[in-house]
Amino acid sequence: MKYLLIVLSIFLTQISFSQQSYSVNGENLTLYPEAEGNLTLLWNSFDGNYRYFIKKGDEIVELKNTKVDGDYQEEYKDVLRNYTGSDTSKVKLTKADLVRAVDAYNVQNDASYVSKTTSVQLKARLGVFAGISNYPYFVNPDNTSLPQFGVELEIIDDVKLKRHSMALLLRHILGNNDYDFSSTQFSLNYRFKFVKTETFDIYVNTKFADFVHISQDLSFTDGNGEVTNIKASGSEFQAPFGIGIGTDIALGNGYLTFLYQDIFALNLNDNGEFSIDLVVGYKWNL
Repeated sequence: MKYLLIVLSIFLTQISFSQQSYSVNGENLTLYPEAEGNLTLLWNSFDGNYRYFIKKGDEIVELKNTKVDGDYQEEYKDVLRNYTGSDTSKVKLTKADLVRAVDAYNVQNDASYVSKTTSVQLKARLGVFAGISNYPYFVNPDNTSLPQFGVELEIIDDVKLKRHSMALLLRHILGNNDYDFSSTQFSLNYRFKFVKTETFDIYVNTKFADFVHISQDLSFTDGNGEVTNIKASGSEFQAPFGIGIGTDIALGNGYLTFLYQDIFALNLNDNGEFSIDLVVGYKWNL
């Protein structure tokens, strides 16, 4: 019995320390803080009804959802959007949803804040691109640069892993009359964003898996004056570990992108020429 009283006393003491008194629009309220940071969620239950507040600095604003003529006005979404700058259309007026929204804001805007609630939240960006490539990992007698185009799907997490992303790229290199070589490639890439701001990112792109299909019809004379003909097509899986560098620049509802792919590939033999593999594109937030 004595042990139970001690445990109960400790529990009640912890509750009293977690509660704080606030003055809000002339009301003196005892509220619980959650996700404390640049932005803090305050809440408590009064007569069976939950009330929620947003605190930033000394300013405290109540999150309301009043009912007019049978319709909920959802004022809390506008208040939350003004404070966080994020899309709040899917946020419900529940403690769990509000904590997630405030926690996500603090993670992105408070360098000293440590998230206790937010897990990885994956998002996707879909992009298109076009550019040129001399693809130095195959025979290219005149070091001809060919046009290329493609699409990419990038998977990102703006909460806990905001400097890291994975990207799936599908690209096609087009041949011409002088260099009848074409290739379709599907690759898996890892990106580390060593510069990350609200307006642009700069990242290292590592291509570590690539499925490549090649078709060629080539005829050229080597250094000994012998004519070599290559006419074939085929596919193979590669682990090139190709290293590139890129940047994303915020523009509209997405990003203007520049990428220098495969500056060098650690696991591929080249033809002696320096890689020229440049693309520019645009990707949208999904």
